[in-house]
Amino acid sequence: MTLRIDSKKWILYRHTTDFDKLVVLAEILKSYTKTGISKEDKTNLNLKLKELGLYNERNPELPLDAINHKINQLSYYMFGYQTKIDGQDRFLFSPLGNLFLKHLDNKEKTAKIFLAMLWAVQYQHPHSRTDSEFQLYPFRLIYKLLTESKLSNKLYAFEVAYLVVFIREVTKVKYEELVNELLKLRKLSDEEIAQKFQEDRHAYVNSAYEWDYYVSTLFESAGVLDKIDGIVITTLQHGDSKKQITLRKITRNEVSIPENLKTLVQQLENEYSLFEKPLLLNDPERLKIDVIKEIYSFYPKMLLVEIGEAVDDFKFELLNLPKLIEQYANNNDGAEAYLSEDALVDGFNQFYNVSANKVGGAGNTDIECLYRSKMKKFAVEAKSTKNKLLQANANRLGEHREKIGGQYSIIVTPRYVPGVIRDIRNNPIVIIQSSTFSEYLYNCIDNDLREIDYEDFDSIIVNNLGKDISKNISDLTISRFATQK
Repeated sequence: MTLRIDSKKWILYRHTTDFDKLVVLAEILKSYTKTGISKEDKTNLNLKLKELGLYNERNPELPLDAINHKINQLSYYMFGYQTKIDGQDRFLFSPLGNLFLKHLDNKEKTAKIFLAMLWAVQYQHPHSRTDSEFQLYPFRLIYKLLTESKLSNKLYAFEVAYLVVFIREVTKVKYEELVNELLKLRKLSDEEIAQKFQEDRHAYVNSAYEWDYYVSTLFESAGVLDKIDGIVITTLQHGDSKKQITLRKITRNEVSIPENLKTLVQQLENEYSLFEKPLLLNDPERLKIDVIKEIYSFYPKMLLVEIGEAVDDFKFELLNLPKLIEQYANNNDGAEAYLSEDALVDGFNQFYNVSANKVGGAGNTDIECLYRSKMKKFAVEAKSTKNKLLQANANRLGEHREKIGGQYSIIVTPRYVPGVIRDIRNNPIVIIQSSTFSEYLYNCIDNDLREIDYEDFDSIIVNNLGKDISKNISDLTISRFATQK
């Protein structure tokens, strides 16, 4: 049985094999976070990138355009994501991206952080051309195979190129099938393997080149894989040009997990399974940008412990707020029942001019808040689709609000059905996606903003009652904390 249906495969970036060059680019982007990049800065950046081999002189007037594919590569590997605001391209660093840059002087720590970034990479991916039919965590699969004793805890380049990058989704059954297929492939002679690759060279020439020459080499330079050179099994012709024939090697180069990462790999596997379903970029109940925010909010606590980073429990809870709200929905009477409410109370109390207090209970709002600058009260409700947010009962929310003398209600939710907007129309109620709320506060805290003012939130809310204000808050975050490309 073959697991490859046709030639659709993972699209792996192949723009550099030197991880340090990507890191330098990340540093450059971070340095311009607050100021944007002026024309003079672009000239200096051009010279710096040219020295590093990151920029080709063919487009001397547009150095940033010339390195856009490298910025895409940073986004692919979860350093941050790209978006637009007021027609301008912006790059917002992820929590792991910021953590990586914080520890640049320690190669072992950056390797562990980058490993966690790889654990967050999913298909569908906002910055990959991989077909939307692929729905899996590709590098979780790679590392799971590398822990497989049946495979001697290693993978050969030809195995990844022939089988692994064609996997579209992973279940326990399909994983076992893949292991068996790899074992069968491994028993073949070099001549038999060469024949298999020659049968459909167009399907394999890019998969072999992307993994063996670029990605595995990049991962080796990042310290997240050990790589050993093996023999060349065969070569494949790339393209059909008669003037210039390019050959790509099919090899027995092998990769394995570095000894210093094995414990962390096991911990990540235990908590963030290969078999989890990735988030869908085309989720009908969510804006795409809100899905992207949640994808990039990945911030595993065991990583912080592993690298000796002080664990900020509030920051951790804040970044996991969407999941906490789902836990709340599923554990109404359990020990974790009110984690999301606690996180939201702490979140609203981060505004220096807001006092938030948990209320809860039947017939009450979850959280009562006072905006002290204007002596204005408002109510906060934590909801999820699993908690029946198929509709919003405006009358009931009004009763909750009236009990505290509130002027408006904020529903914080990971997702909702479109009909909910109709339910709150013409009412003093707004919705904000939990990933958007947590991203704003995370960036304030990570940028050491000591006095977070609620004024902008209040202004957005009073001018958008009866609406989802997630995009407004997202634009506020991007305008304040993202690098202008």
